[in-house]
Amino acid sequence: MKNLYYIAIEGVIGAGKTSFAKLLAERLSAKIVLEKFEENPFLEEFYKEPEIFSFQTQLFFLLSRYRQQMELKQVDLFHNMLISDYMFEKDRLFANLNLSDKELVLYDKIANLLEKEIPKPDLVVFLQANTERLLDNISKRGRDYEKDISEEYIESLNQIYNEYFFRFNKSPLIIINTNDIDFVHNKNDLDELINVIRQPISGTVYYNPEGNSLI
Repeated sequence: MKNLYYIAIEGVIGAGKTSFAKLLAERLSAKIVLEKFEENPFLEEFYKEPEIFSFQTQLFFLLSRYRQQMELKQVDLFHNMLISDYMFEKDRLFANLNLSDKELVLYDKIANLLEKEIPKPDLVVFLQANTERLLDNISKRGRDYEKDISEEYIESLNQIYNEYFFRFNKSPLIIINTNDIDFVHNKNDLDELINVIRQPISGTVYYNPEGNSLI
C-alpha cells in the first residue's frame, strides 16, 4: 500500500459508505474526510418535492463538495493515508438524474470549472448492493429526511451507479458485492474487505465475498 494515499469509498444511498470509511480509517490509521450531507438545507424538501428543490439541493452539494475537496490538497503531517466516503464525480450522477435539461446546462458550466482542481483518488471502492438491501439499510438507520425516499428513486440511482462504474477507468477500482455481508457488525467480513484493499490493484477488480474471489 506504499503508493496508496487517497482512497474514496462510493456507493448508492444506504450502501454503508460512511460506516466503511470510518472502520477502514480506524484500522489503517488514516485521516478521514466525510461528506457533510446534513448541512444541506434543501435536502429534506428535495425528497418531498424533488421537482421544486432539485437544483438548489444539487448546487449546494456541488459547492460544498468542492470546498471540502480543496481542503484535501493540504499536506497532513500526521497521516500518510486519506479516506473519504465519496468522490467528487458522484455529483454529476445525481445531477443527471435530478435536474431538468436547462438546469443541467447551467450545472455543467459550473461543474466543469470546478472539476479541474479536484484531486484524483489513488483507489476507488464501490460498495455495490441491490435496491432491496439499500432500502433495508436506509430504513434501519431511520434518518428523518430520508423517510420520503421512494423505491423508484433508489432503483434509478442504483442503475446509474452500476452503469457509471462499469465504464469507470479514471482510477484503480474495486467493486464489492455487499448484499450478503455485514462489515459493520461482523469482524470477519470487515477483515476480508480490508485484506482485499491491501492488495495491489490495477484496472477494475470485482470482489464477491460469498465466493471469496477476486475477478
